[in-house]
Amino acid sequence: MFMQQTQSRINLYALLSRIMLQELDVEMLKMIKNDETILDFFPTLQKWAPLNELDEKKLLEEVINPDFVNLSVLHLIPYETFYTRDDQMIETGGANPVTDIYSAYDFMVDYEVARTLSSDHIGVELEFMHHLANAELQALKDENTNAVKELRETQHEFLNKHLLQWAPMYLINMKYESRTPLYYDAAEMALEFILSDNEYLTSELSA
Repeated sequence: MFMQQTQSRINLYALLSRIMLQELDVEMLKMIKNDETILDFFPTLQKWAPLNELDEKKLLEEVINPDFVNLSVLHLIPYETFYTRDDQMIETGGANPVTDIYSAYDFMVDYEVARTLSSDHIGVELEFMHHLANAELQALKDENTNAVKELRETQHEFLNKHLLQWAPMYLINMKYESRTPLYYDAAEMALEFILSDNEYLTSELSA
């Protein structure tokens, strides 16, 4: 049961980090469109006529990807330090609050692939949670209970010290600024998931 739950968490963190980090490509859009399990997380998108009426490439280039740019570059700022620093400056160097914990768990940010200015981008922080959940799954397979506990504690701490301190504000803004059902649903899904995942980890650690 734990393995199944952890695998589900891994899948959701992977999906959300991919959606938040960069524009979709045709392959990713087709995956969302054709996988019923994934599509269930996007109820507004399911009913959106252009999803099945427009060619995927045209839909991405003219509608979906411009919305991503609007939400991630032009109108909203998806970086933790923007929300948590008094001067609202994005900390791009080693003084960024997430740098040490990333290093401690051998997590490297590929800035070229991610196309982010800083390691505290929401997509990168979600990817780090994916990285930790993956390590937890391996520890479960190895029956290493100490590592499982430590990794759950780290995930819980990271959610509470980082993602939950600012991501809800960004995601609520993202939901209301979105021009497409894809990002409307993704924002709602991400918000619900990080809150419920925190509850899950809290209950596991107190059990």
